[in-house]
Amino acid sequence: MEISGPGSLAVRTENVCRHYQMGEALVRAVDGISIDIRAGEFVALLGASGSGKSSLLNLVAGLDRPTSGAVIVHGNNLAVLSREQLAKYRLHTVGMVFQSFNLIPSMSLLENVELPLRFAEIDRSERSSLARRSLERVGLSGRLAHRPMELSGGEQQRASLARALINRPKLLLADEPTGNLDSRTGTEIMELIRSFNQSLNMTVLMVTHEQALAEKYAGRMLQLADGKLIDDVSSRDARTDDATNMSSEPMKASTPRGEAP
Repeated sequence: MEISGPGSLAVRTENVCRHYQMGEALVRAVDGISIDIRAGEFVALLGASGSGKSSLLNLVAGLDRPTSGAVIVHGNNLAVLSREQLAKYRLHTVGMVFQSFNLIPSMSLLENVELPLRFAEIDRSERSSLARRSLERVGLSGRLAHRPMELSGGEQQRASLARALINRPKLLLADEPTGNLDSRTGTEIMELIRSFNQSLNMTVLMVTHEQALAEKYAGRMLQLADGKLIDDVSSRDARTDDATNMSSEPMKASTPRGEAP
């Protein structure tokens, strides 16, 4: 995998829009968003349901085309790529992890993780060793022959993460990756994602509705509402503001015992 230099631009959107018709109404899912994301950043997209965060992620993933504007990832404007070029982009440049694990039930874990290598036409003799190494990286070397339904939710998400990383992508896109997991397992998944972000200088763009999760793991938070970008702040600044607000709240006077409040 070609590692981008520190500070180089990984993702840029230029006044990007995604509008679609629903009956007589025009839905402005993404409405004129411009952002820059540097290589190696961990960025969280926050917002209520319907704010446009998953729609924006799909545009960056090349799963949807913008109505107008540009989506540029490592120098390639996705808006003008052919279907074949977009398929190659999704295969080699991005890895994707979703709330639903999207593993194929009839395949073993090893076969699920090998699948992107088949599409990339990697020689069969290499596929198994690469998939084993990827599963070992997420702590699943003892589950190679298991099928998805034989695994816990956390193990399935680890497997989907191993599959997303099998081609060593430059950009990892995560859509509510802990949404179907309990808090302890969700923390384990987030620690894995952060470790790959740091050790591989892999850019991470994560959709979440959990402010605390974004503040803990992401370096930067983009807040969306009604398809528009309404805030762009570093997580450190957000934590500082929270601490300042808490310290500035007036202390409530305690009521002496036996007296009415």
